[in-house]
Amino acid sequence: MTIVLASKFKRLYVSQKFREFVRFAIVGLIATGIHYGIYYLLNLFINVNVAYTIGYVVSWFVNLYLTAHFTFRSTLSFKKGAGFAVSHLINYLLHMLFLNLFLAVGVSEEIAPLFVFAIVVPINFLLVRFVFKSKQFKSQDE
Repeated sequence: MTIVLASKFKRLYVSQKFREFVRFAIVGLIATGIHYGIYYLLNLFINVNVAYTIGYVVSWFVNLYLTAHFTFRSTLSFKKGAGFAVSHLINYLLHMLFLNLFLAVGVSEEIAPLFVFAIVVPINFLLVRFVFKSKQFKSQDE
């Protein structure tokens, strides 16, 4: 039984999807750190939603580059960039919905984004992976 489990774990560990998820998590941590850092600093001076949006936009550009080149080891095309933008528009709307929901129920402005990230990041992985792996978004060069 132990050998079977070890074998399954090894296959999972070396699978392409698992490696992509690990790279996605690394990129996500970087983007989230940028997003949260900007949000936290700007929130001291400006409206919470404006601070959150500015942090999101700045981290989006870093995320796009790293997702294409590091996470999925893919070339960046107009189609993928557009798909990434649409997936992140959905992601942004979910962020704002959950941020304001958590704020409305009394979660502090400093902590609320952490709950938002926990909910929205897995959804974002599925959306972004679809964009970078779907045949619909492949350029003619690929």
